[in-house]
Order: sequence, then C-alpha cells, then structure tokens
Amino acid sequence: MSHAAANKTETEAAPNSSLKQSAAPQPVNSHDTKLLNGTLARTNGLTHAASVANSSSGSYGSSSAAGSNAGSGGAASSASLSLAAAVASSTALPLPPSSNGLQMPYERFRADDTSYVPIAQFYAGRSVFITGGTGFMGKVLVEKLLRSCPEIRNIYLLIRPKRGQEVSARLTELLNAPLFESLRQEKPKELSKVIPISGDITSEELGISEKDQNLLCRNVSVVFHSAATVKFDEKLKLSVTINMLGTKRLVELCHRMLSLDALIHVSTAYCNCDRTDVSEVIYAPPYNPDDIISLINWLPEDILDQLTPRLIGKRPNTYTFTKALAEHMLLKEAGNLPVAIVRPSIVTASLNEPFAGWVDNFNGPTGLVSALAKGMFRTMMCEKNYVADMVPVDIVINLMIAAAWRTATRKSNNLLIYNCCTGQRNPIIWSEFVKHAMTSVRKHPLEGCLWYPTGDLRMNRPMNTLNCIAKHFLPAYILDGVARIMGKKPFVVNVQNKIAKAVECLEYFATRQWRFKDDNVHALLHTLSPKDREIFVFDVRHINWDKYVERYVLGFREFLFKQRPESLPASRKRMLRLYYLHQLTKLVAVLLTWRFLMSRSKRLNDLWSSFLENALRMARLIPFL
Repeated sequence: MSHAAANKTETEAAPNSSLKQSAAPQPVNSHDTKLLNGTLARTNGLTHAASVANSSSGSYGSSSAAGSNAGSGGAASSASLSLAAAVASSTALPLPPSSNGLQMPYERFRADDTSYVPIAQFYAGRSVFITGGTGFMGKVLVEKLLRSCPEIRNIYLLIRPKRGQEVSARLTELLNAPLFESLRQEKPKELSKVIPISGDITSEELGISEKDQNLLCRNVSVVFHSAATVKFDEKLKLSVTINMLGTKRLVELCHRMLSLDALIHVSTAYCNCDRTDVSEVIYAPPYNPDDIISLINWLPEDILDQLTPRLIGKRPNTYTFTKALAEHMLLKEAGNLPVAIVRPSIVTASLNEPFAGWVDNFNGPTGLVSALAKGMFRTMMCEKNYVADMVPVDIVINLMIAAAWRTATRKSNNLLIYNCCTGQRNPIIWSEFVKHAMTSVRKHPLEGCLWYPTGDLRMNRPMNTLNCIAKHFLPAYILDGVARIMGKKPFVVNVQNKIAKAVECLEYFATRQWRFKDDNVHALLHTLSPKDREIFVFDVRHINWDKYVERYVLGFREFLFKQRPESLPASRKRMLRLYYLHQLTKLVAVLLTWRFLMSRSKRLNDLWSSFLENALRMARLIPFL
C-alpha cells in the first residue's frame, strides 16, 4: 500500500482569484498551489513552513498592521486592502523534498514483536485533556477511555460554565446521562477520574486559570481537540473564533506541556469539499489564516457578513471554510509537537458502543430521518445514486484513540491525516439509506406520527419545490389552522421551517459526491494486534447497513424522543391505520383529479365512455359472467 500521497503536488488556479477589490490596482493572478503535509523536518519542524510562508509573502505582517491601525472612518478601504493582501498571500508553502515519499512506514502487526504496546496499556497511568468533551463525540470518547482503558489516570474536560451552572454541576449532569449507565453500575469509581477544567474555547488562553494551566502542563500527555462549532450557518466571526483561534490557543498551551506525546485534532473530511478527490494531506488554503483572523478582529460584523460569501468561495458554509484554515494553521503553529488529524465524514449514531444506536442530537441525517418518521418530511433534492458517506460515532472515537497511540509510540517527522470515511471500503448510496430508513421507521414507528412515512429523492428542482409546497407546507398550514380553531398552540409550520433550513444546509452534500482516500486509516488498522482490533473497532467493512439503520431508528426513538420499547405495539397499530388512511387519500385524490379532467374535456369524456363500453363487451364474452 502506498502512502506517497503526502508528497504529491498539484497545480490549480487560485480558487478566489475572482475576488477583486477596488483598492487593489492589479488583479490577482492564478498561482500554483501545492499539497501541504507533515514531511517537514521536525528539527525546525512545522515552524519551518511558517517561516517560509512569512518570507514568501511580506504582506502577512503588513496586513495585520494595517488592520490594527485602521480607524473606523476607513473601515471599507481597509477591508479592501486586507482582502487583496489575503488573496495575494494564499500561495502554497514550498515544501522541502522528501527522502522517501512516504507519510510514515507502517509495519503490520507481528505476533513475535516484543516491542508492541497494547493500546490500553499505553494509556495506563496517563492523563488526557479533552476539549469538546460535553459534545456528541466528546461524550463517547470519555466513556470509551474509561471503559476500555481502565488504568488511565485522569481525564481533564474543558467545560464552560453555562446558564448559571458551574462546571462541576455540568459534569455531574454529563456523567448521569444514559451513555454512562453501564459504567455507573459496573465501575462507578472510574467516573471519579473525570476532572472538570473551567474554561471557554472562545477566550484568551482558553479561559483557563493559571493554576489549572499549570496542572495540565505538568500532568497531561495526550490531548484530544474536538471542540468546534458545527453549525453550518454560523456567523464567520464566531466560526473563526472557535474553530481557528480556539485551535491556536490550544496549540500554545500544548507547547508548554512537559510530557505531551500526542495531540489529535478533529477536523472534517468536508473541509476540502471544493475538490472531488480528497487525499490524506493538507491542501493549501485560499487565504492565509492570520489574515482572516485579522479581518474578524477589526472589521465590523455587518461588513463581515457581506463579505462572507466571497471569502468562503466554492465552500458551502463557514464551517468547512474555517476547518480548512484551522488545519493549515495547525501545520504552521505545531512546531515539533506530535500531531495527527482525524477527518470524519458525516458522524451518525453509534454502531456498537457503548450500545447500538446511541445519539443525542438532531444534527445531519438524524433530524431528517426523524422528520420522515413523524410523517412530516417527504421530498428532498438529492442524487440518489451518490454515496452517502456517513460514519458511526464509535468508529471515529476508536480511530482517534488508536491514532493517539500510534502518534506517541512511533515517533515521526510526519503529520499524519486520517480520513475516517466509509465511501471507499463500505459505501452506501442515498437511495439505499432512505430505503432502509423507510423500512425501519414503519417497522418501529414513533408515537404520535402525523402521517404515514413516505418520501422521494429528486434532482428536478421545480418538481421538488412543487412537492415541498403540496406535501410539507400546505398540510402544515391546514393543521395549524385546525389547532387554532381548537384553541391549541400551532407548531407544525414552525417545525416545517426548521426542516427546510436543515435540508438547505444538507442539500450541498446530498447532491455531490467525493472520493475520500483512507489509506492511512487502513494501514493503521493493520498495525494493531487482533485483540486491539476487537476492542478499538474502526474497520468500516464490518458495518451491516441494514441492521445499522434499524438500530439508528430505534436509537433516536429511545434517546431523542424518550419513547420506550413497550410503546411499540400501540404505535404499530396507529401506523397501520395511517397506512390505510394514506391509501384512501391517494385514491380520493386520483378520483377527484379524474373527475376534474372529465368535466373540463369533452374528448376525454368520450374516450372514457368508449373505454367503459368496450370493457363491458369484453366482460360479456367471459363464460362465467
């Protein structure tokens, strides 16, 4: 298996060369962009890349200086100058030649290898620091480390005080979640290893007190950075603050850690969604990250909102844009830190751990399948034959844990990227996913379904819009009107508006297809012992999509809608009634349509009469009639 992709180069036109400002007298020309990777010598390490960047583009510092000195009266002209500088400075960093063209030598596991350290043993006695530990992926990571690495010393969680709750109260609430039920019953003492660190990813020095910073710097040897804003429609300023500045501040803290052996940064496979083939490398970003940070620091937010569509270019949202810039910034800022990047595709409910189907949010496909199960979602723009690249959350977490183990135990000059996806090894297309989902929501219906679940995937926008009006909003307004007459609070139109917004965010990903190369993930799998492969499963070839989607539906039924399995028989009876009502409605709609056409067309009426007459004649020829 080849890993030479890390040192490949490509030539392409600058993606934002069309972004011209009045203050820039010369248009931005096309330039060669190169793939960036971790093959830089770690002696001066990734800081060599930063120095090359600064020397190759003198505008980096000047644009920031201009930003800091700009007065409020010259904001518009300063914005133009800074944008021109940002475009000009987006030239890819030149990389030193590689000695062997490989990202990292991967030796397959050998039973006679006495130097092999099992993953659980590697984490024994170690302390881990996690950002984003209260999020969907963070919770699964904490639970997995406590359950499968029982000798781990401590897990420090960065937690932000929220809605008047202290971090200790938020931690208690987190550990009382159903996710930790088996640990509470079987290993309750393990939960005491989780220690809250009060902080905020949007604040300077992550909002962590000096005392807690010293505690982390003395004790932590593995860091998992999963904190991010995953809202696709997030304002650029907040998205940059969390996804980019938060990463930069964490790296600054990691540089002070005395015994850091691995920093795992969680990105997204879609950070390079402006290209079809995505290898496990860092691509040159459209702008220098420092210039974008300068912009959000001194430009008014209303001007930023106007510039956002032009800044993100071919990317669909600020999330993928800032995630791409964060990777490049990590490459520059990490220096000689032992870093790896994990890029999951669409993260969905758990496959097996801690139990099948666990999910705690309506993000991504979960919200749409839930709306389908309720009978409120029936049509969407989607290319049904394209791959739906989604990956269960426990697969991602197991890969992160193994990637940290590999980064720490096999020191290398390379920054490794792992594309955690299913499209290459075990693909499922959208039509198959929807088919499995439809079968499962009918077999395990939700309580209080509004209509029988049906739906279609379309690529004809006018037809989709027409169906959306007829099947989504028209029934919603009728139901809300009935609710008002009965003195109840209307809610269906509001729900449909939220569904429409979610569909709009996901449409970009459902109407395009990518090929995410996952050679590093596959190679890492073969370095694990058979026992570690059983404990830390991230081989996506083991996914049975039919069974997985069924458990997915049962999971959001139980954990999101809080509906117990005991209610299934009554729900199935209701589903049967809705089925007959649905068929009756279709029959009535056909008869009314036919009646309308017959009343408007004499020719159609004559044809129908002729058809009935011929049918009766044929019937008389049958002996038993």
